Amino acid sequence: MTTPPPHPTEPPGWFDRPENVRRVIFGLFGACAFFVLLDVGFWLSGFDKHPHFRWEQWPGFYAVYGFVACVLLVLIAKHVLRPLVMRGEDYYDNDGKGGDEPHA
Repeated sequence: MTTPPPHPTEPPGWFDRPENVRRVIFGLFGACAFFVLLDVGFWLSGFDKHPHFRWEQWPGFYAVYGFVACVLLVLIAKHVLRPLVMRGEDYYDNDGKGGDEPHA
């Protein structure tokens, strides 16, 4: 089921079709799996990646490290930064206290 376009004369966008979104998601998962398998292949062949630390040599280390870092960034943004910058729901409402007057 496709969603209607925003304007009646405008054709639906490419990402408005669920099958195209599914293709992109499967493509990203496939690319991730390919690179992890490539890293495992390098590890099995004894390829030296010139690591600075021992754990950088582990197969899939950078994939796991990147995933964990991304999840931590999202959680920190949601639970720490959002409450710091969030305004109340009525922040932009005119409450009759001179909101239209210019500030000096």
